[in-house]
Amino acid sequence: MAGQQARQARQAGQTQRTIHVGGEWREAASRATREILDPADAKPFAVVAEGDERDAHAAVAAARRAFDSGEWPHTPVAERAALLRRVADLLVRDRESLGLLESRDAGKTLEEGRVDIDCVADAFRYFADLVVGEGGGRVVDAGSPDIHSVVVHEPVGVCAMITPWNYPLLQASWKIAPALAAGNTFVIKPSEITPLTTAALVDLLVEAGAPAGVANIVTGPGHTVGARLAEHPDVDLISFTGGLASGTKVAQAAAVSVKKVALELGGKNPNVVFADACQTDEDFDTAVDQALNAAFIHSGQVCSAGGRLIVEESVRERFVAELVRRAGRIRLGRGTEDGVECGPLVSEQQRDKVEGFVASALAEGAVLRTGGRRPEPSDVRPAAGYFFEPTVLDQCHRGMKVVREEVFGPVLTVETFRTEDEAVALANDTEYGLAGAVWTSDAGRARRVAGRLRHGTVWINDFHPYLPQAEWGGFGKSGVGRELGPAGLAEYRETKHVYQNLAPKPVRWFAG
Repeated sequence: MAGQQARQARQAGQTQRTIHVGGEWREAASRATREILDPADAKPFAVVAEGDERDAHAAVAAARRAFDSGEWPHTPVAERAALLRRVADLLVRDRESLGLLESRDAGKTLEEGRVDIDCVADAFRYFADLVVGEGGGRVVDAGSPDIHSVVVHEPVGVCAMITPWNYPLLQASWKIAPALAAGNTFVIKPSEITPLTTAALVDLLVEAGAPAGVANIVTGPGHTVGARLAEHPDVDLISFTGGLASGTKVAQAAAVSVKKVALELGGKNPNVVFADACQTDEDFDTAVDQALNAAFIHSGQVCSAGGRLIVEESVRERFVAELVRRAGRIRLGRGTEDGVECGPLVSEQQRDKVEGFVASALAEGAVLRTGGRRPEPSDVRPAAGYFFEPTVLDQCHRGMKVVREEVFGPVLTVETFRTEDEAVALANDTEYGLAGAVWTSDAGRARRVAGRLRHGTVWINDFHPYLPQAEWGGFGKSGVGRELGPAGLAEYRETKHVYQNLAPKPVRWFAG
């Protein structure tokens, strides 16, 4: 089962298999290793290989050979889809062990980890079904019975993938599943601090029958492994999910060889609550509950987190008071413990970053309503973990750093509006445009506001759900391209027009 060899390696104090190149697991070229820390207690619980540029180059070479000379790009669609479905079945088989590993690696609750595995399996099944259901190309009417014209789709080639630390396995699946469905080969570099489940997924791909060189993984830092993948001339596409600064560097490096680029760079996501969404006690309870979910699921370490609450002035006091009361009761702890609702932040560096955002907000005039600090050692177990209390900052405005920039932590800012136009203006007043929500009982208002919001996903009276068959991505600095849905598959394809003249004859353009 996936993770069994990893557990055995931990028990023996060995380095886990996290570099897979050309069908073989190997140690790093430098033989360097990295300890993986459990963010709940700050203690190491795994050791992985620490690759560098040499490992990245070897992986790209293996993927190149597998694409140029191997069978996978020419494998019938039904067989490629069958492999994806086998992977989905293996994910179901290993749901508990993979969910536990994701929980411990990223710090999320065990239930969140289990749900992630379900979503990963769904992604593999969706792209398997999508490619099988396609026809043999789009016939183009050339206006003559002697011309057969068709537009077909072919794999891009070698795909490099760089994934973030917050949803390691989920984000990997959003790239790997469509890439394989389209017939590509790939090299993936997971975040160096949460690489374990991605390595386990590659193990499942091997078990499912992926040919040697099709699926490659290199663990290591972004400034070595990631940078080499982005600039490598033998990589045809790079797909990156992460922060804006790193994404900009990836795009600049990729531009030299003019490779295809897909970027998902996070967001600063508004959750707009109109007073008419709170008319009954039940509606009020739902809106508050969803605002908590929007901001604090996975301790706010979500690219689509609803970290900006924009609430109508007439219900502001009541809404924020209840939000603060409930936020103060969120139970922190190790994600595998019963009753825990929020785990730790992923690292000490991330907690320091969140603390800096809160300090800057208070200096700029925000009012701290709850949280804003590390919990007392007596309030959370284990006390040594990277925990931070769910935080609500009131009386915020667009000029504040905490409102403009992505925090990636359990911090919710509160802004107020009076009119629909003002609500839309506030929600769109961001360089990002990944996701947003509007809460209202007015169907006309819901449609108007959703239509005016400049965000890639807009929820009406909900927050956070996504569908594998619906595109995911953002406007503005939230990125370029889309994942999931038909467009997510199209990212990993090239489009070719094949024009066949069935009755060729001289053109007589030249007198000669």
